[in-house]
Amino acid sequence: MQTFVRVVETGSFSAVAREQTSTQSAVSKQVAALERHLGAKLLTRTTRTLALTDDGERYYEDARRLVAEVVEAEGQLRRGEQQLSGWLRVAASVGFGTRVLRPHVHSFLAAHPGVKIDLKLNDGFIDLVEHGIDLAVRIGNLADSTLVARRIGRIRRAVVASRAYVQAATPERPMPSIPEDLKRHPCIVYTELRSRNLWDFSTPDGSTVSVRVEGPLQTNASDIVRSAVLDGVGVAYSPTWLFQDLIDAGDVQVLLPAWQTSPLPLHLVSPPERRHAAKVRAFSEHLAAALADCSMCS
Repeated sequence: MQTFVRVVETGSFSAVAREQTSTQSAVSKQVAALERHLGAKLLTRTTRTLALTDDGERYYEDARRLVAEVVEAEGQLRRGEQQLSGWLRVAASVGFGTRVLRPHVHSFLAAHPGVKIDLKLNDGFIDLVEHGIDLAVRIGNLADSTLVARRIGRIRRAVVASRAYVQAATPERPMPSIPEDLKRHPCIVYTELRSRNLWDFSTPDGSTVSVRVEGPLQTNASDIVRSAVLDGVGVAYSPTWLFQDLIDAGDVQVLLPAWQTSPLPLHLVSPPERRHAAKVRAFSEHLAAALADCSMCS
């Protein structure tokens, strides 16, 4: 039943075979055995696609719920966090995963030696159900979905430029003193946020102002934003965790320090059927406590 559910979620026998460290033939035989046991055809197969039959559609919804309940029941039998075990699949963006999340993953593994973490880093959208993700860290406003979300904080942002870029200022193009001045500067746009090139600020009296910027480079990769700023390509509006080491070293400077930037919400999200798993709950609490003290979060 569990294999059948994962085949439907991934749309692939080979993907499930990789998860189980098995073969495509073995996975196919498991599903065929389930169909013989039920006396019903669950999937129609072609060389390229898999599709649920009408019986398969009805059975899949019940099977997914039952598999989740089995996982929860097993978790309830384990008394004490030290008994947590098995794989935990976690997703995050590349930059956040390498610069912020990494040490907290290591400390969780040290505290729970029975747990193994499969950390998937991707700056693009990843379907949690399709990829079998138990928990994902999401930065920014969430789209409406069936995922269960827990807000654990906010990510601070700043307008930044390299020291060389700042030193190259001229009377014709001085460094910005108000957000509107950014229109005269080449700006590096991160495309994985809905706001993209619309950068928000708070004025001293508490009102907000938004500036639509332009520039020679846009990207969905945070590390490219970091490199482009360091290379003097232009100005970025970015989470401070991406540049904190360079700011501390003096290689990157914060612009418009008197203007308050708009923070990004930080969420932990899970598919509904996985939110009660003991490993997911334990890791969620671990991250919530760790990131509450993050100097680049608030």
